[in-house]
Amino acid sequence: MHLATSEALWSAGGPRFRPLRLMAPLAAVLAAAAWPALAAEWDFSGSLQLETRVFPSEPAHAGQKDATLSPSVAVEPELIVDTEAGADRFTLKPFLRLDADDGNRSHGDLREANWLHFGDGYDLVVGLDKVFWGVAESRHLVDIVNQADLVEDIDQEDKLGQPMVQLQVGTDWGVFRGFLMPVFRERTFPDDDARFRGPLPIAGDAAYQSDAGEFHPDLALRWTRTFGGFDVGISHFRGTSREPRLVPTLRDGRTELLPTYDLIDQTGVDLQYTTGAWLWKVEGIGRAGQGDYFVASVAGFEYTLYQVAETDADLGLLLEYLYDGREESGDAPPTPFQNDVFVGARVTLNDEDDTTFLAGAVADAEDRSVSLSLEASRRIGNDLKVELEARLFPDVEPGNALYGIRRDNVVTLRLSRFF
Repeated sequence: MHLATSEALWSAGGPRFRPLRLMAPLAAVLAAAAWPALAAEWDFSGSLQLETRVFPSEPAHAGQKDATLSPSVAVEPELIVDTEAGADRFTLKPFLRLDADDGNRSHGDLREANWLHFGDGYDLVVGLDKVFWGVAESRHLVDIVNQADLVEDIDQEDKLGQPMVQLQVGTDWGVFRGFLMPVFRERTFPDDDARFRGPLPIAGDAAYQSDAGEFHPDLALRWTRTFGGFDVGISHFRGTSREPRLVPTLRDGRTELLPTYDLIDQTGVDLQYTTGAWLWKVEGIGRAGQGDYFVASVAGFEYTLYQVAETDADLGLLLEYLYDGREESGDAPPTPFQNDVFVGARVTLNDEDDTTFLAGAVADAEDRSVSLSLEASRRIGNDLKVELEARLFPDVEPGNALYGIRRDNVVTLRLSRFF
């Protein structure tokens, strides 16, 4: 296997700002193309976030900052321009966060910077975009187009903008989507002295199986169809894996983990069946390229109790089983979800302030490790929203993939102002 290490093309700004330098020319081209359309309909909106993360436990590893409170501020504006004829839309959505403690979490990204053309029987997207695939609650196995922005949250729900050309065609047999992705986005990781780092620091550069490095073109195809109570999706991805292997590497007298990105082929299937108060969900993948071929799946249901106790509130009960066979492949990145059970509950008050709660627990069926999550949100008037999130690790056994962050329990309080 040939590993082509990416060059340090950026200056003192650090690798966390490299995406802005790589993609600024594309944003400039899109802005120039959109300028003649500014006389048409355009909309400017966004949000400003004040956030504080609370770490109640001392860090597990030497060199990590022992700050209980870790504040940050983030801004995410969005500009949408629709042409007068209505056939074209231009979107620009940058993101910037400044964090008091994690240098890598102080970062910027173009979440979206694209041109969307509505054609006769097709849609075309050129530029940076975010695409979501999947139906499960606990883990999104088939969601592979966008890279995870891991410094934002360890749940991998936040994604980096992906440069792409996307063609969507609707037919009587379903919707077909094709993706060409010419530039790969490296995963973001915490700084050496930050929480969620694990026992070893992560190198700021990366290695690739492909000689083309981050410029290896990735391809993806997806078919979706809705019929009866079924929503079905089948996808195939060929290119650079979004999941890196973290390879121990000795540099300047210390051991670092070098993110190493392999070429893979991954086929995914997702299915959701709706009948009455029941939602049945299945996601499954088969992957080749990281050792032996392996499969992974997540399957379960959500059952909703409407107007609980004669109120307007709804209660959703969730149960999912997670399986992953990558341990037998030998070379795939580790995962904590080889043989696990997820249980959760979703409460929606259906009030004018859109109050919601989601709580869940993942239990390892083999070593009995447990991790907990809690999310709650409520609007305050028309312009404000308050959110509470918690990621807790009450019992993580040695050998579990989460053991390195077992003391990084965190409670996040976020206040967003929309404009």
